[in-house]
Amino acid sequence: MSIGSLYQYYPGKDAITIALIEQQSAVLLDAVVKAARVDDWAAALRAMVRGATEHQLTRPKLARLLDFEEARLPFPAHAVRVGSTIQAAIAEVLKKRPECSTEDVSVLTCDILAMTRGLTDSAGERGETDIDELERRVIRAVFGYLERP
Repeated sequence: MSIGSLYQYYPGKDAITIALIEQQSAVLLDAVVKAARVDDWAAALRAMVRGATEHQLTRPKLARLLDFEEARLPFPAHAVRVGSTIQAAIAEVLKKRPECSTEDVSVLTCDILAMTRGLTDSAGERGETDIDELERRVIRAVFGYLERP
């Protein structure tokens, strides 16, 4: 598509970037929401981790660039919606965990999201490409954390 044709649909570069962020976020949200529907909480959480690691490492340079652009752009409603949807999905999964009290769900949800985001973002920044290896590390961190006394 030519640049002129592109600008018939988008008023500027930021609008194109926002559309790309929305498109990529939709892929991640779809994986997370589908995973939350799995009956077994551990399998659901593993599927969420898989979705996050694939999202980050399938196209790591694009993922890092879009993360940077998302923080730069005046686009807070999108970030809040994506974050809220992911947090709600994680909380839904944790509520299926027998030993998880209602009081724990909120803190655990935030911690799991932070661990996953930190590990996947860091791997992307280092240029890692092995999705399976990153998935193993994130699962080890998340499940090790959940099994703490």
